[in-house]
Amino acid sequence: MSIEAIIDRYCEAWSDPEPAARAAALAEVWANGARYTDPRADIYGAEALLAHIAGVLAQRPGARVVRTSAVQQHHGFARFGWRVIEADGNRLPEGLDIAVIGEDRRITQIIGFFGPLPPDMSTAG
Repeated sequence: MSIEAIIDRYCEAWSDPEPAARAAALAEVWANGARYTDPRADIYGAEALLAHIAGVLAQRPGARVVRTSAVQQHHGFARFGWRVIEADGNRLPEGLDIAVIGEDRRITQIIGFFGPLPPDMSTAG
């Protein structure tokens, strides 16, 4: 599976309204005991991530996560932009994820950030 296919399948796990389909998508790309962390969560394992995704989708019924950039990768790391598109078409600000990819081509860790990168105010002047 290409790195783009791995990341897209991961995004599908965040988007499918059916719990069984989410679990199937995640099972294809998520390593045993993998870690997911973002500003609101720090969890380990597929079951915990699926519960977290279910909670997010319950707050935003019909929302989906889409990849918004190419996937860059090197040395087992990948980064990509993404955003949530709500059921009514409202597009939330873009986020950035860093993925750690194991030798078996499964995600061992996701580090997520919300919104665009803030400007560096130390260079303003």
